[in-house]
Amino acid sequence: MNKRWLFGLGFLLSCSLPVIAEENVTIAVTLPAVEGPMYYRPYVAVWIENDQGEAIKNLALWSKEPDWLKDMRRWWRKSGRYGGSDIDAVSGATRRPGTYELTWDGKNAEGNAVPAGRYSVHLEAAREHGSRSWVHTEIELGQGQKNYTIEASEELGTIQITTGVTQ
Repeated sequence: MNKRWLFGLGFLLSCSLPVIAEENVTIAVTLPAVEGPMYYRPYVAVWIENDQGEAIKNLALWSKEPDWLKDMRRWWRKSGRYGGSDIDAVSGATRRPGTYELTWDGKNAEGNAVPAGRYSVHLEAAREHGSRSWVHTEIELGQGQKNYTIEASEELGTIQITTGVTQ
């Protein structure tokens, strides 16, 4: 075989393969202090969806009683009721008010690296004798470091997201 032909074949193959982002995403989740006699810590779910709106990775699930998980309606419909294998790995107790940092390694629930492109970060919080908040934003992987901010909602404080964090 001639070298030009091999080079051309290699070039064509490299163009058809998806570009893997190979970067981390950090998410700083803020839980605000809520004053009142009936304060309970919120249940919180954080997950990633692809550009088709499919849940591909759960990053956090902070809860106490499993009976109340379905109150986080969006998360429950997208991921929770199916009991994905990654839910146990990210489950933990509810958290006090404060800021908590999560990291997404750019992999799906099966542990495979996702291609560069558009994804969305979703956060949902529900509190007994409180309200429910669902916030989300689109992010772009593979475009270098970018910062995103989600404004505070009733049950969630300001959320800071940074993409392009190299490993």
